[in-house]
Amino acid sequence: MTNQELYIRLKNANNHVLGMLRRSGLLTQLEQHMTAADGTVFSLYGDPAYPLRPHLMAPFRGAVLTAEQQAFNEAMSALRVCVEWGFGKVVNLFAFLDFKKNLKLHLQPVGMYYRVGVLLTNCHTCLYGSMTGDKFHMQPPSLHEYLHG
Repeated sequence: MTNQELYIRLKNANNHVLGMLRRSGLLTQLEQHMTAADGTVFSLYGDPAYPLRPHLMAPFRGAVLTAEQQAFNEAMSALRVCVEWGFGKVVNLFAFLDFKKNLKLHLQPVGMYYRVGVLLTNCHTCLYGSMTGDKFHMQPPSLHEYLHG
């Protein structure tokens, strides 16, 4: 693949991500619900494809970063890996939900399938724990607490 082809592929992927972000209304929801009464602003952390907003952060970019910026990027990258473990657990427990191989948008209720898979994965985590919980030394709630809390 040439550099030009790679650039076009990345640009199209970023445009797709930004279009989904715009259509989702997530930024509006974050503005409405992610500021505490004392003015503290909470932010989500995304990948470099996302725009920087008060409630949406991304890694520092550029060829020359300060030591603090590099340390921040490395620390956040490690945390993003933990988030990916959760997505991986869903697909490992329910291989049917591996979108690329099985699901057909507009022909199947993909969103519902995935939400049910996540619910059942969370139940599994309540019963058996998770890598993320182990990493942060946190115990999940009991299954009863999760389903009735």
